[in-house]
Amino acid sequence: MFLDQSTPDTSVYMIAGYTIFFVITAIYVISLAIRERNLKRDLATLEALKMEQEQQAAAAAAAAPVAPGPARPRSNKPKPTNKKARRKQ
Repeated sequence: MFLDQSTPDTSVYMIAGYTIFFVITAIYVISLAIRERNLKRDLATLEALKMEQEQQAAAAAAAAPVAPGPARPRSNKPKPTNKKARRKQ
């Protein structure tokens, strides 16, 4: 009874499965390539902005040099640690 039945032909399902697998894999690889291209473009934009900011900062520094203020003498006296000694100063 059971032994006289032939095995069913499932090659169509196998081909469909492989086709679906390869289509999904191709979509994923294309997605990764697009993401990489976008990341490279974003990186180039950020580097250009950084260079522009550095150039603006250098131009601003060259255009308006800042003169140093008067130097204040520093005291070599140790600072008091209690409140009464701070009030006396």
